[in-house]
Amino acid sequence: MTVGETAHRGAWTMEDRAENVLRGLPVDVPPGTAALHVTLAYARGAGGVLDLGLLGPEGEFRGWSGGARDRFTVTEEWATPGYLPGPLAPGTWQVLLRLHRVPPDGLGYEVRARTSGRTPPSPTPVLPDPLPRDGRRPRRDLPAADGMRWYAGDLHAHTEHSDGSLTLDALARRAAGEGLDFLAVTDHNTVSHHPWLPAAGARQGITLLPGQEVTTDLGHANVFGDTGWIDFRTGAGAWLSQAESAGGFLSVNHPLADDCAWELPFGDRRPRHAEIWHHTWTDRRHGAPLAWAGAWRPDVIPLGGSDFHTPEQGRPPGAPTTWVLAEEGALLSGLRAGRTAISAGPDAPLLLRYADELLALGAEGTVLVRPDGSRAVIRDPRTWLPGGEGLHRLETHTCEVIALCA
Repeated sequence: MTVGETAHRGAWTMEDRAENVLRGLPVDVPPGTAALHVTLAYARGAGGVLDLGLLGPEGEFRGWSGGARDRFTVTEEWATPGYLPGPLAPGTWQVLLRLHRVPPDGLGYEVRARTSGRTPPSPTPVLPDPLPRDGRRPRRDLPAADGMRWYAGDLHAHTEHSDGSLTLDALARRAAGEGLDFLAVTDHNTVSHHPWLPAAGARQGITLLPGQEVTTDLGHANVFGDTGWIDFRTGAGAWLSQAESAGGFLSVNHPLADDCAWELPFGDRRPRHAEIWHHTWTDRRHGAPLAWAGAWRPDVIPLGGSDFHTPEQGRPPGAPTTWVLAEEGALLSGLRAGRTAISAGPDAPLLLRYADELLALGAEGTVLVRPDGSRAVIRDPRTWLPGGEGLHRLETHTCEVIALCA
């Protein structure tokens, strides 16, 4: 039984975007609504991009899919990935649009919202088989330290809950196959994936960390931890405060990356964590990310992430690999404390810190570069060296960075 339908039609202009990049379109949800269906139509080939989301009658977050979807359904029992299931309280809801790209001649659009008193059947999930034991890349044998050990992981990945192509299980299976111990799932501007992470990780033999990539036109930041939804409409300083007050932490993402480089102010306090190593660092002979890190904070904590979206991109989870020294079950604590290292992959040359010593593994023929610029040549596959405070790195003879260590 159909309860009602709302339609919005028009054309956005460059002036509209300049005035306010976010636009809410009202939708009346009457009593007795069991399902809300929304569709967005616009000329995608005309150079325009509209992002899509949903707010409840009190302005509460109910979902975001950015430019990845043109339709979604929300019911009390289930919702399209990226959106939150739950009661559909009567009142005026808002279909949220972000005018991400509007061409000079404008961008026509149509939004249709249909409410129904009947709950449609939930889509049946298709789960891949659990990864067999012999399907995992062997773990490296690394020295433990004070009841802690090194864990290999990836801190930036997307699923069908935003603009990735894989389900949570499929992504977890792929990451486990690469030999990773953990993976942070950081879908854009949503936390709809968080409730499903523990079960998917358990099925595939990998720890899935809750994350979200707070995404705006002026910069992206990952928030790690079960913090609740971070409102991307507020300022970066508010993201940082909300993340920390909820027990999580924030990292600036790919600060030098193309059209999503970091351009936002934090006020009087900057976060220590930063995604120094991202796939957009295509030529690691160029030191721009390291120069940015040194200018950002002298005590920066380096992180790395593959920014995995689809297998077709050719970047598997763990490229690069972030290593964390942590107690069992305390990965977020180890990350928060800055016990991190980064390598090009799970089996690539590695530089690890043990208190005031560094261990270079599989790095013979490379050079250790200390924060003060002094250098030491690595000649053996397993080499211990003294280490001071700050960011250390391994370079090849061509000055290509192959490993980082906080």
